[in-house]
Amino acid sequence: MHILRAPGGCPWDAEQSHESLRKHLIEEAYEVVEAIESGDRDAIVDELGDLLLQPVFHAEIASESGAFDLDDVATAICEKLIRRHPHVFGDSVVENSEGVLSQWEQIKAGEKGAAKSESILKSANEGLPSLMAAQKIQAKVAKVGFDWPDMGPVIAKIREELDEVEEAMESGSQEALSLEIGDLLFAVVNLARKTGNEAELSLHQTNRKFVDRFQQVESTIADRGSSLEDSTLEEMDAAWELAKQSERGNEGKK
Repeated sequence: MHILRAPGGCPWDAEQSHESLRKHLIEEAYEVVEAIESGDRDAIVDELGDLLLQPVFHAEIASESGAFDLDDVATAICEKLIRRHPHVFGDSVVENSEGVLSQWEQIKAGEKGAAKSESILKSANEGLPSLMAAQKIQAKVAKVGFDWPDMGPVIAKIREELDEVEEAMESGSQEALSLEIGDLLFAVVNLARKTGNEAELSLHQTNRKFVDRFQQVESTIADRGSSLEDSTLEEMDAAWELAKQSERGNEGKK
């Protein structure tokens, strides 16, 4: 990266800043997730390398102004790991993973010197994709007891929000509809959290499944000598059902 950003290096790399690289950092993290889900060892190695490049890139940019360098980044995380694992590097005792996480949060709060009056949701909505932020917000308030004790009210809330979406559609107000759709999504994220699922990953898996199925739809229609543009919705639906049946057949062989 030092060579790439130096005079005579790569113009694109030389033009980048912390701000311009933000989207690439997020994209690379998601591509690592995709590779892990594929189970492809070479893909995981390749995508982890791409992700590793991002902190190297940011450190190189910062080093040019003397702000920090890669050694500072590595030292900071090593010190944090030691500090937040006193049950390993110190005399603290914890019984299980839950105890580790609780201790981690207590140490983290102490490090930040958070005042008692500071909101527990401070920074909870910053820098994360919206589904992840929603789940983080819900998890934080659940820790102080602001949570339903069982699944019944969670399901009821989803139905309530869906009814309100329909009412907003009937009202003709685009602003009201947008807000109600957001409320519905927030309620569904709560369902994911309460059932031990990550909403962001669940939607990611569904997106991938949809793409795979629709590509089969395209293939089926092309094999018939037609195109998507010349096909009816009924024909595409029929091809979609074939793709679903093919999936079930493949799952049965596993």
